Amino acid sequence: MKVLITGGTGFVGAALTRQLLETGHGVTVIGSSRQCRLPGHDRLAYVAADTTQPGDWQRHVAMQDALVNLTGRSVFNLWTASYKKTIYDSRILTTRNLVSALPAQSEAVLLSASAAGYYGNGGEDEKTETSGPGDDFLAQVCRDWEAAALQASEKGVRVALMRFGVVLGKGGGAMATMRLPFQFGLGGPIGSGQQWFPWIHLDDLVSAIVFLLTAEECRGPFNFTAPQSVRQKEFARQLGAAYHRPALLPAPAFVMKAVLGEFGRSLLQGQKVVPRALTESGYLFTYPDLPAALREIVGG
Repeated sequence: MKVLITGGTGFVGAALTRQLLETGHGVTVIGSSRQCRLPGHDRLAYVAADTTQPGDWQRHVAMQDALVNLTGRSVFNLWTASYKKTIYDSRILTTRNLVSALPAQSEAVLLSASAAGYYGNGGEDEKTETSGPGDDFLAQVCRDWEAAALQASEKGVRVALMRFGVVLGKGGGAMATMRLPFQFGLGGPIGSGQQWFPWIHLDDLVSAIVFLLTAEECRGPFNFTAPQSVRQKEFARQLGAAYHRPALLPAPAFVMKAVLGEFGRSLLQGQKVVPRALTESGYLFTYPDLPAALREIVGG
């Protein structure tokens, strides 16, 4: 299979690229850096491009059997008006350009990233793929992101939407941000810690993407979260335990709001997200529970 990955040099994209190459597939990675940051491989092609703009990179799209759309600027930043536009444009414009480059009749599959933030502030309600969207900024981004991807279905493309939880893995992602404070016993819950914390191990996320690439009956939204939900306070406790450190120092809600503004308020929200569509489709999680996932990441 020939697979094109936008955002293929990021934390998730690099892991997916490695897995696909190891299993014999050809991969074309579209990235924003001039030089490819991935190890060279005879079945790996790299294209440097600003995917928010139409360009020569689009000619690679029609040659592929599958497209995995992972591009999006990090939300972990102060949400000024200009940065919110960057968050939005990096996702929606890239997806529109990707879809527009597909031929009128295509047998390709498109797996397009979204996020658990689609559900907004979920409170205590369990969120499955049929649950409605939220109404905050991230929810709006996810709604428009998914709508842009679904336009590919009009060209005959099978589209699957991947609503990522917080991705936990070695060497990057959320763990890279949290590692040092928790190693030094300075970690703790955010706000009350009672909000639900949707998470997934990187290995499961990559394996689930590979699963959906060939599962011809699978289309529509899929929650990419572990089956066993935890509250943020319990996540902090277990992460501290994995480092053999206490996790007692909370980040007060008023500080989060004062320092980080709208982004800080979003961190105080949570969603109890369950991966019903994945499990009903036959995907089996390697890390369904948090202690096993953290043991592999921290101790492995």
